[in-house]
Amino acid sequence: MKKQAVCNTSDDCKTRILAIKDAMDVLSGKWKIHILGTILLSNKLGFMDLLREVNGISAKILSKELQDMEMNRLVSRTVLNTKPITVEYKLTKYGRTLEPIINEIANWGFTYRDGLHDGDIRFA
Repeated sequence: MKKQAVCNTSDDCKTRILAIKDAMDVLSGKWKIHILGTILLSNKLGFMDLLREVNGISAKILSKELQDMEMNRLVSRTVLNTKPITVEYKLTKYGRTLEPIINEIANWGFTYRDGLHDGDIRFA
């Protein structure tokens, strides 16, 4: 299906909204973008490394989020033959397509923090 920047017809608008809904279904929640961004910066990380890097997440939630992202083909999971067994996660080729989106979210966050600090952002 072709990418839609704007809606020209009612059907275009419905298709665009459906695409946004699909993206949000896959990326929703408090942790997914944070986890993806952390893996992106490190290329690959073990479960315990992710648990340390993603501040505030519990092991149970991290495990669930990683399973969801693996099911949606955003991350791959490799079990390493070590004692104790360790698991390594990295972004799939498909997951790497999120890099520009994650970078833009980070840029927006920098701007937002700077604006709050400088008093430039006013709340209506």
